[in-house]
Amino acid sequence: MEKTKIGLVGCGNISGIYLQNCGKMFRNLEIVAVADQVIEKAEARAKEFGIARILSVEEMLAESDIKIILNLTIPKSHYQVSKAALLAGKSVYVEKPLALTLVEGEELAQLAEEKGLRIASAPDTFLGAGIQTCRKLIDDGWLGDITGGAAFMLCGGHESWHPDPEFYYQAGGGPLFDMGPYYLHALINLLGAVSRVSGSVRASQAERTITSSAKYGKIIPVEVATHTTAILDFESKAIVTLVTSFDVPGGSTCNPIEIWGSKGSLQVPDPNTFGAPVRFRKKGSPDWSEIPLLFDNAENSRGLGLSDLAQAIQAKRVPRVSKELGLHCLEIMTGILQSSDNGSPVMMKHPCSRPQAL
Repeated sequence: MEKTKIGLVGCGNISGIYLQNCGKMFRNLEIVAVADQVIEKAEARAKEFGIARILSVEEMLAESDIKIILNLTIPKSHYQVSKAALLAGKSVYVEKPLALTLVEGEELAQLAEEKGLRIASAPDTFLGAGIQTCRKLIDDGWLGDITGGAAFMLCGGHESWHPDPEFYYQAGGGPLFDMGPYYLHALINLLGAVSRVSGSVRASQAERTITSSAKYGKIIPVEVATHTTAILDFESKAIVTLVTSFDVPGGSTCNPIEIWGSKGSLQVPDPNTFGAPVRFRKKGSPDWSEIPLLFDNAENSRGLGLSDLAQAIQAKRVPRVSKELGLHCLEIMTGILQSSDNGSPVMMKHPCSRPQAL
């Protein structure tokens, strides 16, 4: 099998699972170089996973054998690093979100098109066994005519566990931009494109106190909305409520995603996972039934979208985690914020097809 050589930029918390999976779980990938603005982080990851090359970003972009840049930098650096990679002739797989603004996202998508390159934006969890099983149930007609649904990402924030949580409360962070893409990619995969959004958002605290061990007691300012509620109108006429929040410290019993149809209801697993249980309740039945997972990749399979991107480049097909999907997701999120500011719905203008099912 021909391996695509990958250069990884950003050796933070999420990089470990990519380094673990690429080359082992996904044998068409080989991470050959790492870079980070904090050289000690790059050195630690290189030592841990046996990566020979520790480079600056500029050095990495000059390496002719590296075909894809895996951009795992913090959100405010996504646009800058991805643009530099595209200008250097590299395709890009970037952690969510694609960019901080719709204008930046549109520029990256257009640049990739002009250069004949690919850019894709995480997450890829919708390609896992759980949500792909839900996709098959919907495509096979188990739910009938879909009326709508609800999606909830509710927690008390990340400062209690993340070693460097500051960026979660800066531009590009907050529950909508941090966790919203998991839910939106799953919903677009299941229901198709969104036609308009309406939203209300707020920041419940001006400051947060870090309680994770490394920076315990540090006060950080909150620069983004930490509680968001949105109504998503899909082109299919389904209507879904989406709530994302870092302001629910007491937790919740809400299912992460439910889809409701004329023939039954579907409990979709947490879209931050690849293989949690799927449950279905048929119209007229008093009980939920657990549906066996019908696909592979039930374990933590981050890198699945990167692997599919590499395959798509070789096969000259559209990747499942496409630039259209990333741009549509970004447009939805920025539209929610715009709607909250303006007090009116925002129409979507960027088309997006449902990703090809597995």
